[in-house]
Amino acid sequence: MAQKDIGNKIPLHTLNSTDQVRQFYDEWAENEKYDRDMVDWNYTGPSEAVRTIIRYAKRRDILIFDAGCGTGLVGKELHKAHYCNIDGADLSQNSLDRVSEGIYRKLWRVDLNERIPITDNFYDAVICVGTFTYGHLKPLVLEEFLRITKRKGWICFTVNEGIYESHGFDKKIKELASNSSWKTIEFFKSDYLASKDVNAWLGLFQVV
Repeated sequence: MAQKDIGNKIPLHTLNSTDQVRQFYDEWAENEKYDRDMVDWNYTGPSEAVRTIIRYAKRRDILIFDAGCGTGLVGKELHKAHYCNIDGADLSQNSLDRVSEGIYRKLWRVDLNERIPITDNFYDAVICVGTFTYGHLKPLVLEEFLRITKRKGWICFTVNEGIYESHGFDKKIKELASNSSWKTIEFFKSDYLASKDVNAWLGLFQVV
């Protein structure tokens, strides 16, 4: 599937290295430009993901890992839904520096394409919105999410529609279901960047 026009404002498909991605987001976060752009583009990914997970994760004291938390847009939605134990990690320190206080227990900078520095079976839920896209995380990261999530825990994430098949996310998601690593709870097309007509697949899975 070809990349849809997004006004040439986010040339993610041109990013070829971790350093390029980090620099891109460090610059985008300056002066709250990233947050303003997400409002302008009607970025619904965070709210759609949180609305999905709250239908199943009823306890609000569960420990949640927001993978690729950026400036904290998902964290804000979780906080509004009264989840109170949220950790966040992102590649961009400049984005992390702009996260509102009082939302996360802790924040740290990490490259999620490498082994996540978290012990096995640690979190009750992992949520990852907007990070499986051009030039970002690879499908193998889903195995890391499984490793750090407790049995019967939740994994919720979006995958940009343009890379879902071409980057092998479709195969990895099916593989993890077929080998009984997780079971599919919900999987549907999200509006994602509604004003730009850019969709994403949104999935919620339960660890077996």
